[in-house]
Amino acid sequence: MRALTWQAPRTVAVADVADPEIINDTDAVVRVTSTAICGSDLHLYDVLGPFLSKGDVLGHEAMGVVEQVGDAVTRISPGDRIVIPFVIACGECFMCRRGLTTQCETTQQREKGTGAALYGYTELYGSIPGGQAQRIRMPLADFNAIMVGTELPDERYLFLSDILPTAWQGVQYADLPVGGVLTVLGLGPVGQLASRIGRHLGHRVLAVDPVPERRAMAERHDVETFDLTDDVLERLREATEGRGPDAVLDAVGMEAHGHPVAALAQNAAGLLPDAVAKPAMRKAGIDRLSAVQLAIDAVRRGGTVSLSGVYAGNADPMPMMTLFDKQLTLRMGQGNVQRWVSELMPLVESERDPLGIEDLVTHRGSLEDAPRLYEMFRDKADGCIKVVLTP
Repeated sequence: MRALTWQAPRTVAVADVADPEIINDTDAVVRVTSTAICGSDLHLYDVLGPFLSKGDVLGHEAMGVVEQVGDAVTRISPGDRIVIPFVIACGECFMCRRGLTTQCETTQQREKGTGAALYGYTELYGSIPGGQAQRIRMPLADFNAIMVGTELPDERYLFLSDILPTAWQGVQYADLPVGGVLTVLGLGPVGQLASRIGRHLGHRVLAVDPVPERRAMAERHDVETFDLTDDVLERLREATEGRGPDAVLDAVGMEAHGHPVAALAQNAAGLLPDAVAKPAMRKAGIDRLSAVQLAIDAVRRGGTVSLSGVYAGNADPMPMMTLFDKQLTLRMGQGNVQRWVSELMPLVESERDPLGIEDLVTHRGSLEDAPRLYEMFRDKADGCIKVVLTP
């Protein structure tokens, strides 16, 4: 089959790879009908190369049609249309029973000191072949498969795989009061959806992004937007009676604009030999923290900072005095997809499309177009906000 593979830092290629097979009797093999490029994929493209091997199949946002199931699979059958959560979980362990599927104790990567296995996301999370491919093997299929209908197009359902539950969780973690004010930093796909979720739940939403096309998209959904200028902190305070928003959701993460020293360190580490780069990144890695620093500065005293953007540094300096003095709550984590599906499915399937899911994809292509579209998405060129591929 054809699949998008990692080759080297900033180099991906579509190649012929082996078809997936049933390995365990709880597996399913799914023919992928749609897959997307996620902002998190750009971390693999630019930063996390030392944890990838040449030929690794990328991608963790996918849906399709079941082709085969293992002998122990009873809930789904060949021909069923499903969405594949990016998190691989068992549904039965201590963590899964508490809705923390990203911490699943069955697929947890203990030898790496990380959480549940993820598709297409480095050896840190199991080196599981991803969904930017014609087919994918889905472990623990009975728990993980999200069954969907046949009437609506793929793009209504596809984002249940990651970015929609991630955005929903980010807003839930923001713990806003009734009619509160939420600021969203970054208007990529997760930031766009988080902004719309905030409005859907009755909150005032302010959003910050330096890209005009992203601000324009958010404005179509009744979001107040701000350019990333030197005085954006003052402007956010002016818009909130001088005290700041009730919560700030950082949808940017470790590759934020600014901090050229951290950017240089990230890029340099990504180009080092793996034997040197891996321990350096695991023990002394640093992120570009301008987004989270802005979040901490902007949020009102007693407020909440919710981190949906991915961070990977273990030596990041944090302003502990400010966090303590402002009495802030900090919540974060990978999206526990399975936890939120039941709340999101009615919104996804509503004729009203209350979250504007049909107004998110800006670029579409075949799987063969993926290398070009990765570069376009990374560079934010041609108004690129969300890319969907058809294998």
